[in-house]
Amino acid sequence: MNLQRPGDTRWSSHLKSISSLIKMFRTTCNVLGKIVDEGNTPSQRGEAFSSLEAMNSFEFVFVLHLMKEIMEITDSLCQALQRKSQDILNAMHLVSSTKDLLQNLRDNGWETLLAKVKSFCEVQSVDVPDMSTCYVERRGRARRQRDNVSVEHHYRVDIFNAAIDFQLQELNNRFSEKAVELLMLSCALDPREWCKGFQVDNLCKLVHKFYPQDFTDFEKEELRVQLLHFEAEITKNGDAQKLSGISELCRWLVETRKLDIYPLIHRLIKLILTLPVSTATTERAFSAMTIVKTRLRNKMDDDFLENCLIIYIEREIAKKFSVDSIINGFRDMKERRALL
Repeated sequence: MNLQRPGDTRWSSHLKSISSLIKMFRTTCNVLGKIVDEGNTPSQRGEAFSSLEAMNSFEFVFVLHLMKEIMEITDSLCQALQRKSQDILNAMHLVSSTKDLLQNLRDNGWETLLAKVKSFCEVQSVDVPDMSTCYVERRGRARRQRDNVSVEHHYRVDIFNAAIDFQLQELNNRFSEKAVELLMLSCALDPREWCKGFQVDNLCKLVHKFYPQDFTDFEKEELRVQLLHFEAEITKNGDAQKLSGISELCRWLVETRKLDIYPLIHRLIKLILTLPVSTATTERAFSAMTIVKTRLRNKMDDDFLENCLIIYIEREIAKKFSVDSIINGFRDMKERRALL
């Protein structure tokens, strides 16, 4: 079973497709059966027959319902992570609740899911295997019986537990305890959190733990003093209370010339604002690498690969370049052997 990673922009569309397929299961089977009987070409009829045979299997129905359960739990988190304006604190709480719901599904959801799948199979006339018998693995036309592995063990351990464990592992890899702590501490500079009190200790902890080399020991002590002065000022300043994000706070410091008074706070804000850019760029680079450097293009050198990745990652900017501007750029370069 090939599940997408949490945060994939296609997650919601996949969930809608799976829900629609469950609702229109028998209609889809009837359409495939008609193609089998009346298809234009043998290959078309053969593909329809293979799809119809797969859909009428218990394993297909089980995986379909399992994917729906997992995607329903993770969809809210995926939607939150795709928003351009992030509410970091609520997003981290959503990560925690998503992990808890997935773990609860793994621990307590097997019997409920199995009952739901069996009920669906009875309505749709899909054969339900005996869960106590030995599981027979099918690879193409060949069949191989796995010793001491029951049908229930296969579906519960090899599919159900494995799929949920994969999702939990992905969430733990992307949102480790250290990364979550970094984001939670960074929220202390969000003006929307000041209603709970300006957390000077959390910001000092943020610098000591995550940015120790960006501030000298003397600057760390001076930063605490600047934060105390800043806390006293924002409680009296109505304009500061109206700010809606860390980026607006940074702009406000520049416009009011307060960055000259609080230079260390301004430096800390810039470090926090560059955090999403650095992590997102790295994620995009690794994702693009699997698309650009394929099996047929695996001998490209590093410089050419880097250029291809830049063009692919920043393709919205690259679309703005015209062919004439590129030709003119090459023409204006020095040491050209021939005129273009």
